[in-house]
Amino acid sequence: MHTKLLSSLGFMLLSALAAHNAQAAQAEDSLPQPVNTIVDKSIPAAQQQSMALAARRYYAFWNTGEAQYAQTALAANFIDRNLPAGRPQGPEGALFASKNFRAAVPDLKLQVEEMLLVGDRVIGRLHFTGHYSGSFHGQQGDGRKVDFIATDIYRIADGRIAENWHLEDNLTLLQQMGVVKN
Repeated sequence: MHTKLLSSLGFMLLSALAAHNAQAAQAEDSLPQPVNTIVDKSIPAAQQQSMALAARRYYAFWNTGEAQYAQTALAANFIDRNLPAGRPQGPEGALFASKNFRAAVPDLKLQVEEMLLVGDRVIGRLHFTGHYSGSFHGQQGDGRKVDFIATDIYRIADGRIAENWHLEDNLTLLQQMGVVKN
């Protein structure tokens, strides 16, 4: 009887593990896919996969605004090396930025034009689109389209983004929103 109980418990554990792995694989399939990927062939395959997964999770965060993607992509001691004034450091800074940006552009979407894996870095050439239908610094949007680019550089450590350098075309964005005159 003891053997049957152990066997049943083992089967349930294996079933739960298989279901979890299937959900994880399905979740990975829903992450943004870069249009083009360039990989440093000297990076071991497992490390390539880990680096790409961390970056794609963070891309999914910016594409959807869903906090769980940032929480799984960013290291607990994550550092934003281009921290704008007024934004908290660490993972909470990314959540703060997304919340505020989505208040202005609720339908923000991200296309990953190119992803490069080099050494311990992932470089992303990103394309954002949406509509300024929310509010920005007290100014209500009128639904006009926004379309701008950004470049992100992530340092990956232990399968998570430890550091981020980023450059957004904020002038184009602010001009499109009508906040800055052409």
